[in-house]
Amino acid sequence: MELLKLATEWAKAEVFSTRFFILFAILFLIASIGFWQLGKTDLAKAYIIPTLVAGLLLLIIGSGLNYTNIQRVKQFEKDFKTDASAFYQSEIERSESTLKEYNVVFKVIPILIIVAALLILFINTPTWRAIGITTIAMLIVILLIDGTAHSRIEAYHKELKLVDIENEIKK
Repeated sequence: MELLKLATEWAKAEVFSTRFFILFAILFLIASIGFWQLGKTDLAKAYIIPTLVAGLLLLIIGSGLNYTNIQRVKQFEKDFKTDASAFYQSEIERSESTLKEYNVVFKVIPILIIVAALLILFINTPTWRAIGITTIAMLIVILLIDGTAHSRIEAYHKELKLVDIENEIKK
């Protein structure tokens, strides 16, 4: 039962975390509307589309992850009751693969931030500046949220391994 509680608490924390993608998406969308309504300069007008796109991307990411994790919370109890050892093994494998994916994310996103910064430096038009700055802002949001998610899945994975050790001792 400790395993089910551990998995459910992790998934609920993920649901809470993914809502921050939605919150930031709304902020980007509000910024886009603000630039559209209040933007007077070429640079301000250039932000309309990039902030709209960033907001929509974050909204898609947040909604998808939120839905997936809500479904996962519901499925955990069924899977655990069906076969606890298979549930445990699938959670170990899933957490390990997720940790590997985060390693890739934390290498790729900084490279993308550098590319966006280079766009700002070398292409001196309002549209490309807005695209570069908005991209950097969006990627920083993703890094912030994924950073907390990474540490949470790392702790979850370590706790899963402790559950295995406890089960070995009980046998």
